[in-house]
Amino acid sequence: MTIIVFGSINLDLVTRTHRLPKPGETLAGISFFTASGGKGANQAVAAAKLGMITWMIGRVGGDSFGQELLESLQQSGVKCDRILIDDTTPSGIATITVEDTGENTIVIVPGANDRVNESDCDRLTDLLPHAAALLLQLEIPLPAVLAAAKKAQNAGVPVILDPAPARELPPELYALIDIITPNETELSILTGIAVRDIETAREAITELQRRGVRTAIAKLGAKGVLCARGEEELFVPAFAVAAVDTVAAGDAFNGALAVAIAQGLPLREAIVWGAAAGALTVTKPGAQSALPSRLTFEDFLREGKIKT
Repeated sequence: MTIIVFGSINLDLVTRTHRLPKPGETLAGISFFTASGGKGANQAVAAAKLGMITWMIGRVGGDSFGQELLESLQQSGVKCDRILIDDTTPSGIATITVEDTGENTIVIVPGANDRVNESDCDRLTDLLPHAAALLLQLEIPLPAVLAAAKKAQNAGVPVILDPAPARELPPELYALIDIITPNETELSILTGIAVRDIETAREAITELQRRGVRTAIAKLGAKGVLCARGEEELFVPAFAVAAVDTVAAGDAFNGALAVAIAQGLPLREAIVWGAAAGALTVTKPGAQSALPSRLTFEDFLREGKIKT
């Protein structure tokens, strides 16, 4: 079985500061680096580094950034044959500022990602019969996300949506989603319910179920993970780690969740896998470079701590 990721591919331009700037304020930064990113690409690398055959479908520009992004994905073991090089536009970029606590702000310029459309879904068709899951995000246009979800449902392939960056979704998309994985902010935006704690998160994921989602998983950071599937509720506490950089933590969660599901693990154990991968990722700076290998991941799961 394989995993398919349909979504965004960006180059991250990362600045580290002691604290995030206020509006209109100029701060001196500590360091700067570039890293391969994009929520789609991050999720593909997360799954591939955990040993799963993973296909990435999306677009990069016909520029040096695009070549760098493709080479990085290939080095991580992601299959890139279905990524379109679009010579009419630059590659997508994300400018990221990270403060000492690990919190961050992100501004995305979508570039080639914004040109992904329903025709790109044609590159999914022959892969779906062998797929355990299709992973989607919202850094590409919604019509393309909707078309890909429809193709997966028609093929009987589970759809896992990371609703980020959060926005109003077409009502018909909810019924196509097998698993949705918002964080607190995204959950609040999607439902209009201010998510502050477990109780308000429970109310919000119940609303997502009411809209047609089969399984709703709320990623609540240090509070843990809350999941509703039918009448069943699951809660997984957060792993205690020292956060350096929260970039790509949610992508690590989704990638590991999908790998666990592909391997036939029960939902609770799959959520534990997601939580563990996310916890490991926040202990290192960067996006794809911070995603754990299978060996590191298994050590962490076995010992409940990071092996030094």
